[in-house]
Amino acid sequence: MTAGLAGCANLDARTTEYVGVPHAAPTSPASVQVLRSEPTRPHVRLGEVVLDSSVEPAPPVAQIEQKLREEAAKIGGDAVVVVYDKIQPVSAYVSGPLWDRDIQTIEGRKLKGIVIAYQ
Repeated sequence: MTAGLAGCANLDARTTEYVGVPHAAPTSPASVQVLRSEPTRPHVRLGEVVLDSSVEPAPPVAQIEQKLREEAAKIGGDAVVVVYDKIQPVSAYVSGPLWDRDIQTIEGRKLKGIVIAYQ
């Protein structure tokens, strides 16, 4: 049953290039690093990636990291620095009769990464 649920995991990405920075040629996703802190090596910020994913079922971490690499590579990134990674309410639904309503929240995972290119 778990294999069936894993196929239902949802993962959406939005990539935004910053205005006023050099536009780099796309890079290979395989060469893009996923970092949890800003590197000390000189770099420029090219843009950001925002990922929204389901939590039940959750996509595998490897799939999330691969999506970050693919999105960063599109705008010429050498690395993506994850600056936000939280599970939070994304919506809610109401059920039951008017006099006895039940509100259930639906949680999702949101990640934000800053795409950088090394100088």
